[in-house]
Amino acid sequence: MHPRRLLFCLVALFALWLGGCVAGGDPRLPIPTTLVPAPTPATRLVVVLPGRGDSLDSLTRTGIAQLIQQQWPDADVMLTGLTMPYYRQDRAIPRLHDEIMTPARGRYRQVLLAGISLGGLGALLYDRAYPGEADGLLLISPYLGDGAIHREIRDAGGLDTWQPGPVQPIGPSTFQRELWRYLKDWSNHPGRTRTTWLAYGDSERFRASIELMSPRLPADHVIMLPGHHNWTLWRSATRALLERAGPPHPGPHAAGAASGSNGRHASSR
Repeated sequence: MHPRRLLFCLVALFALWLGGCVAGGDPRLPIPTTLVPAPTPATRLVVVLPGRGDSLDSLTRTGIAQLIQQQWPDADVMLTGLTMPYYRQDRAIPRLHDEIMTPARGRYRQVLLAGISLGGLGALLYDRAYPGEADGLLLISPYLGDGAIHREIRDAGGLDTWQPGPVQPIGPSTFQRELWRYLKDWSNHPGRTRTTWLAYGDSERFRASIELMSPRLPADHVIMLPGHHNWTLWRSATRALLERAGPPHPGPHAAGAASGSNGRHASSR
């Protein structure tokens, strides 16, 4: 199976797990985006990947762009409508790269991915497919698969001692093992863990799986807050995460401020 099938299988599993509403969208069209310009000259871009239930419109109404800019006033924020239909089309991650990340590389000193729930999974899968292309990952309540692989990792004593076995082609029975192999390998990539931050809730449904992954990160890059898997938690988590992350170090890409960031009104496509 082609590696892109990893994404399709994980999203199908996510849909079965959660049930409930799913944001729509037309994957025949470009990924919809809204750019919220920084209130000061922009040097970086934060690309926000929504959770399963959020459309571009509902993501805009959450005020997450303004929360980001309260902490990082030099950040343009790109809200995306990378919703479930795009993932189901089996090209969400390559399209994220081609339509959003690559065009941004020459315009900003840094491009970071912020992912909420399903979007957190998307950010991790993007980094797995395109290592080093995102200058930082901001993960809020990321979805990390189902319970069977989590139990296997816990029974082995955690990711340090878990042995995933030989690398296997991605398929319906192997995709989660390969995702967790990637997370286990973070111990060999301190540059990635130094630029990844994580926030989640003490009462949310994904806490157990998140806490299998969180020891891979520096302790001060992980925040647990009171709350459930919803926007009440995620607004607080966004503020706390960005305050903890502080101003990230400039990335190695384009020097200087972003061009085309002088407007003060959100633009959509």
